[in-house]
Amino acid sequence: MATDRSGGAGVASPAAIRVVIADDHEVVLRGLSLTIAGEPDMRLLGAATNGTEVIALVAATQPDVVLLDIHMPNTDGIVAAATLRKAHPQLIILMLSSYSDDARIYAALRAGANGYLLKEMSGDALLAAIRAAARGEPQLHPKIAQRLMQRVMPPTDPLAQLSPREREVLRWIAHGFSNKEIAAATNLTEQTVKSYVREILSKLDVV
Repeated sequence: MATDRSGGAGVASPAAIRVVIADDHEVVLRGLSLTIAGEPDMRLLGAATNGTEVIALVAATQPDVVLLDIHMPNTDGIVAAATLRKAHPQLIILMLSSYSDDARIYAALRAGANGYLLKEMSGDALLAAIRAAARGEPQLHPKIAQRLMQRVMPPTDPLAQLSPREREVLRWIAHGFSNKEIAAATNLTEQTVKSYVREILSKLDVV
């Protein structure tokens, strides 16, 4: 189900974020297509219904960002993510799933995904996540970040290894703040916040 749509009134910005999407549910694909294609700073390059299709589509179109469902026929999203990461090191890979269990999240991130989002999020939140990911910011749905935050409290918890500043950054993430907003709230540079996020994910062994 390949397509190529420019955002806005048919003219994409010169710096438009090029996006490919993959999901085996047509209703989801249509919704994502309409959401992304309506943005002047984004360009939808195509849509796939399984992992095999999306691997070929990414190779043909060279997008900046790909949104992957986890459960798809032929090749699932996690295998597709690992294949895409190996073939396209600079590609931003975002998982978009209905599942929020630790096993799938960790598997996706270890496969090379730059973020894990949930389908329950609003269209505006999804667009914001795509833009943030394109800027190099790792993305975790706030619900997932909140669950990780709950593990910080017990002294035997793995998150005890986080520094006070890293815990503070994780708290902001759990409340849905972007890296830019966290930087403003903590008097840090946005680049420093990005470094903290990467360090948090590394210490949690999910990258």
